This record gives sequence, structure tokens and C-alpha cells, in this order.
Amino acid sequence: MHIIGTPILVVWLIIGGVAASQRHYFSTGGGDCASTSTTLITIVAGPLNYVGVNPKVTCTAPQPSK
Repeated sequence: MHIIGTPILVVWLIIGGVAASQRHYFSTGGGDCASTSTTLITIVAGPLNYVGVNPKVTCTAPQPSK
């Protein structure tokens, strides 16, 4: 399984990285939770990005109590 599975996983992640690059996620420079999470989930989604999956993540950090 490792002989076949590892190259498939690598190609899957490369395709996801290309999709994230085409959406300019690497050049926007946003370091907040939402943009970082969206970039990572786009990479993990891989080829699914080309069949209509457009993952977006929204997250907010908890605010300190007053």
C-alpha cells in the first residue's frame, strides 16, 4: 500500500497547492486564522477544487474578558 499510496498522496497535495496558487492564496500575505485555514483546506482538498469544491473557512479568536 505504501508503494502506491505515498505517490498518490504527494500528487494529491501538489494539485491542491497548484489550486491554492491559482487562487492567489500564497501572494495575499494574510496571516490570520481564516486565510491560513482556507489555504490549508484548499491544499488538502486537492483535485476536488477542480470539480467545484471551493472550501472557505471562517474563524474568530476568542476575545479576552474585561
